[in-house]
Amino acid sequence: MSEAAFGYEQVYADLGPPTDSRHLQMIARWVEYTAGETTRRLGSIVRSGAELSGQKYRRQAERIIAQVLDEAASSALAEGQPVLEAAAETVITRQVLAQVCGLGPLQALLDEPDIENINCNGTQVWVRYSDGRREQRPSIFVSADELIALVRRIAAESATGERRFDPGAPILDMPLPGGERMNAIMEIAREPAVSIRRHRYRSTTLAALEQTGTLDSTLTALLRAAVGARRNMVVTGGTGAGKTTLLRAIAAEIPPQERLVTIEDVFELGLDQDTDAHPDCVALQARPANIEGAGEITVADLVRTALRMSPDRVIVGETRGHETVPLLNAMSQGNDGSLTTLHASDSAGAFTKLAAYAAQSAERLPLEATAVLIASAVHFVVHISATPGGHRRVTSVREVVGAEGGRVTSNEIYRRRLDGTALPAAVPSPDTIDALTAAGFDLDRLRDGADACRWSI
Repeated sequence: MSEAAFGYEQVYADLGPPTDSRHLQMIARWVEYTAGETTRRLGSIVRSGAELSGQKYRRQAERIIAQVLDEAASSALAEGQPVLEAAAETVITRQVLAQVCGLGPLQALLDEPDIENINCNGTQVWVRYSDGRREQRPSIFVSADELIALVRRIAAESATGERRFDPGAPILDMPLPGGERMNAIMEIAREPAVSIRRHRYRSTTLAALEQTGTLDSTLTALLRAAVGARRNMVVTGGTGAGKTTLLRAIAAEIPPQERLVTIEDVFELGLDQDTDAHPDCVALQARPANIEGAGEITVADLVRTALRMSPDRVIVGETRGHETVPLLNAMSQGNDGSLTTLHASDSAGAFTKLAAYAAQSAERLPLEATAVLIASAVHFVVHISATPGGHRRVTSVREVVGAEGGRVTSNEIYRRRLDGTALPAAVPSPDTIDALTAAGFDLDRLRDGADACRWSI
């Protein structure tokens, strides 16, 4: 068999350690051949009318891979050549399955639990671990075209509907089967690039974050009371600071009898999947236009829809555009206790960002009206910071107290350095004191935590 006879004896014999480049090239050729043959045979089965989906598709692929390798071994024996060793067949089978049924070469990286982010710049691969370390890994793509082909296949098989990834639609943002979030670009960059973000904690609590050092006991009690008092909160922070994880932990304090509606660009929160904590939860996801350019559903559309679904609280995964005014309206019209995240460098920067987004919305509110809307909708801004080493800590809680002209006025009632050292903080307003006290919070905890000496007034 000329196609399969790649020289079995060359796979392991006299090639040195497993990382030898010739060894890897040989395995790659076998993977390429086996994957191509498996895809061809699977296509024939599908075209014949057989229903293959999910696990059925995978089991059929496993059978075909074994068949292809058995045929190759029989041909090699007939020609008097050595056959592949069992270890080589195992590697080939795993990689072919990943290409045919999974996420191709990316699957091996996603299988490593300590990897938090994966970034592919053309054929270069960089990963960031959960402890903050960054590392360049060996290339897993022969060419940039191979990366594009893989992304197109993943997009075509999306559970949320076929997505485009081509020169006419060069930006792709979608969830992966494991819950990770993938962003891919082509044409608008020198080389195609793929970024995959994963969340270490699909479910978490304030107590769990306190154990990791993200919160202290005072802040845990404060946030718990804020949820009980139905305060609207905006969680701010930079990229990768842990905003979504903190939002999940805050949401875990919501009583299970309340009805939640979550709204996201791409499903990440997963609150609806925790049926013990949130048995009455509807998860909504925005939808891009289809390949004909029709059918787009925006986050702003979903916020307006959510208000008709009788929610006790509305939770928006991230506020970053036209949905800002509808969300602020929702927060100020009886849906107290709602939550969202926002990219900002500090807690005070949240107001500037919200005002800028509101100015871009269809309502085109003037600055003074925007400030009044923010002041009536947002009660607290909770800021989480991250060190270069990957450690996360909530460093600020800011209470919104009103609006003056085009400016939102606020008090920073909780302040910490990244090392956890307490800083003097402002005295909460009487309304906030009453609300938190009624929810069971001991105000002395804030007073004692503010440098254990005094509040700044």
